[in-house]
Amino acid sequence: MSKSLYETLGVSESSSADEIKKAYRKLARQYHPDINKSPEAEEKFKEINAAYEILSDKDKKRQYDQVGDNMFGGQSFSDFAGSHQGSGDLDEILRNIFGSGGFGGGSFGGSSFNSSGFGGFSQPDLDTEAKIVIAFNTAALGGKHSVSYNGDSFDIKIPAGIKNGEKLRVKGKGQRHGSQVGDLYIKVQVSQSPDYERDGNNLTKDVEISLKTALFGGKITVQTLHKEITVKVPKGIKSGQKLRVKEQGIVDRKSKQMGDLYLKLLVVLPKIEDLDEDLVKIMEEKLP
Repeated sequence: MSKSLYETLGVSESSSADEIKKAYRKLARQYHPDINKSPEAEEKFKEINAAYEILSDKDKKRQYDQVGDNMFGGQSFSDFAGSHQGSGDLDEILRNIFGSGGFGGGSFGGSSFNSSGFGGFSQPDLDTEAKIVIAFNTAALGGKHSVSYNGDSFDIKIPAGIKNGEKLRVKGKGQRHGSQVGDLYIKVQVSQSPDYERDGNNLTKDVEISLKTALFGGKITVQTLHKEITVKVPKGIKSGQKLRVKEQGIVDRKSKQMGDLYLKLLVVLPKIEDLDEDLVKIMEEKLP
């Protein structure tokens, strides 16, 4: 007799309640959507929760042990759940199978299981989301940002190198249900910079140089995100060419390595009326 709920948790029918609980906790941590970002993790997490809900309840486990997957029309529980996703009747079917107690008011097809994955399963989803807009320099260098949510004002830490669209988790700032409270997930929108274009952890900055510097080379002073630097410009550089300055970009949040800064040199032509008359004549005669 096939009993796929045990397979879902990686335990045997003879496993003790403690062994089932231990296996569940390990898998729940592995597939929790906050940790595992793979596309299939969320559905796997729901299956693990549902399997444990049944096998951790003596009455439900006894019912399941008697007939196994025959409860699900001979399908594995994974196939059974998948075939009812989006139909809106999976909860009702499970309640009919296991009695009016069902899943404690939770929803297998939705997200109403305990978001922590390690407590009871009657807790509603108390996690909430919000959006904030932060300055480019704050995203690049890190800092604090003041947030007002649900009548509560607090500061959050912005990690250096955060990218547009990433989310920050603020514990204990979600919805409340009795003594329980969820977390607040803040989606970060980064404002555009008037000075920089970002590509991953690399930055590009437009820098104007004189015609003389472009023709004969020289040194220019540039203000980066981190400090003021002096850059040597080679002779004969063309407008639009880029110079690479190592490790003056944005820090990578995982590797902690710094990106690079690319200086896009824009040659500014002098006004003819500002040049010496003799120089203008020579230029008219000699320039190709």
